[in-house]
Amino acid sequence: MRSPAADDYLKTVYAHTEWQDEAITPSVLAGKLGIAPSSVTEMVKKLAAAGFVSHVPYGAVTLTEAGRERALAMVRRHRLIETWLVKTFDYSWDEVHDEAEILEHALSDRLLSKIDAQLGHPRFDPHGDAIPDENLVVAFTPFVLLADAPVGHTGDVLRVSDHDPDLLRAIEEAGLLVGTTLIVAETGVVIEGATRMVPPGAARSVWLTA
Repeated sequence: MRSPAADDYLKTVYAHTEWQDEAITPSVLAGKLGIAPSSVTEMVKKLAAAGFVSHVPYGAVTLTEAGRERALAMVRRHRLIETWLVKTFDYSWDEVHDEAEILEHALSDRLLSKIDAQLGHPRFDPHGDAIPDENLVVAFTPFVLLADAPVGHTGDVLRVSDHDPDLLRAIEEAGLLVGTTLIVAETGVVIEGATRMVPPGAARSVWLTA
């Protein structure tokens, strides 16, 4: 089965466990996709029958090897497009997610390959998410969520969640950009010797090098 809807499901299942270990359930999947739970249940059954996911009633949804491969192909498309929009068309990092959601289903493999080459085969998108290479291999760096990092921890900002544009703008204003080195403090973070407040919600949307 090949459809934009199926691709979105697989990509969402993959992304859910990319930065944490808790498996995704159909109810959580429904919330992330903004779809009725009954519709999700039906699609999960179809994906399982096609060999893309494993699922038992009331249990977690996990990707099979075939499902992971297809999910990574869609993740590659999405993140390359986000990077392309930022680098070529001067989009800001809080604007690209929704655009990429549309374009990822429309671009041909040939055009995507040319975009990848034009960009110099980037390894990470504007939010710090790893871009699978043409062989669908993903770079991995040990990480810790800012909310879980102990006081005194020094690390670079690895990744910022892209699902809330308003929060992305607040994070940017606070200076918590990808690549920034910081020290976790009692009342915020220290960047270049200055203590800065962490915007509400940002501590669970920013990942640091471990």
